[in-house]
Amino acid sequence: MTDVAAPESLSTIVESVLANSGLRAKAEIGLVGDVLGPDATGGTDWLGGPGDDGAVVEAAGTRVVACGEAIFPPFVAADPHGAGFAAVLTNVNDLAAMGAEPLGIVDTVVASEAVAREVLAGMREAALIYRVPIVGGHLTVHDGPPAVSAFGVGHAPAPLSVTHAAPGQSLVVAAALDGEMRADFPFFPAFRSRGERCAGDVRLLGALARAGVCVAAKDISMAGLVGSLAMLLECDDLGVTVDLDAVPTPAGVPLTRWLNCFPSFGFLLCVPPGRESECLTAFAERDLAAAVVGVLDDTGELALSAGSTREVALRLPDFRVTGLPH
Repeated sequence: MTDVAAPESLSTIVESVLANSGLRAKAEIGLVGDVLGPDATGGTDWLGGPGDDGAVVEAAGTRVVACGEAIFPPFVAADPHGAGFAAVLTNVNDLAAMGAEPLGIVDTVVASEAVAREVLAGMREAALIYRVPIVGGHLTVHDGPPAVSAFGVGHAPAPLSVTHAAPGQSLVVAAALDGEMRADFPFFPAFRSRGERCAGDVRLLGALARAGVCVAAKDISMAGLVGSLAMLLECDDLGVTVDLDAVPTPAGVPLTRWLNCFPSFGFLLCVPPGRESECLTAFAERDLAAAVVGVLDDTGELALSAGSTREVALRLPDFRVTGLPH
């Protein structure tokens, strides 16, 4: 919990989330729809999306999730080991947001030998912490700018999807708060302090999905909490008022930073009415913070509130986060 009354005003917080470069960058995803269009998927609904963190594919009577991430090039250059770790972490989180059990990671690394070694060492560390094997990949050694991507696959018998979000569901924010904000990038890593618990943390969402406690989820990405939430809501132009006084927040971290960072463990969950207590208890049993911060509605307004003050941050019918068709 946090007190947002001072020194940050609600207007200042809203301005900060709207200025988030990660949120604005999501509009570039619309290019995919422009080029591929519905014909590339045989007229389907983009395998469950648009807006999900991975694609759900039917496979011999069960379902698997496939996803992928490219790491921000300046981050790769500044911290190759951290970039390698993040390549695994982002895929594991995307799989978790889809209710999937991680099965394996494939990577691509283009870098000098020294940088590639650091990247791969970071991937190896993350693979051990999250108990997910690196099953293959591609390496090109060269002396130009480095590039790192990774791709994950997971098993999801009960997939989570933004298409399942609906008015009346409770919005839960869950996060690992036992970390420390990086000074150079908007990243809040908690995996050092959580250690071997991380593997069970990310697998919890799949268990909640199978139990029907959660029907849709989104990991909090570089777009920040509000930007990630907008991507969850935009598929059906849903709305919600987020109670900032209820949002789990690390001690000493102002909301203008917390709402605009990428936490190593941070998720938005849509929980059916009456299942909230089960959801919160499941996170508490793992020493993870979780709270109900709002209830989904059909207004299309993503608003923030603090005390008796409320301010609309985005109107989803007017602000397309990804630009994907829906």
